[in-house]
Amino acid sequence: MNKAELIDAIAAEAGLTKADAKKALDGFVNATATALKNGDRISLVGFGSFSVSQRSARTGRNPQTGKEIKIAAKNVVRFKAGAELSGKVN
Repeated sequence: MNKAELIDAIAAEAGLTKADAKKALDGFVNATATALKNGDRISLVGFGSFSVSQRSARTGRNPQTGKEIKIAAKNVVRFKAGAELSGKVN
């Protein structure tokens, strides 16, 4: 499912126009990104939680040459599915 299909599904499920569904989705994405950038954790009961964790620097290999390269440390977004979401998928 891509963004346009998700907007269509949200609009149909919530009885919104596609324009309103797009605004809602964009608002959710922007608010989530801002909160995660500030180091906050986002928990949606039943759905899951988003958090940021630090991935430490490490040594990797260039697959073409086999030469070792240094991979810098960075922040990564983590998502842990909630019990209700996991139950619906399984």
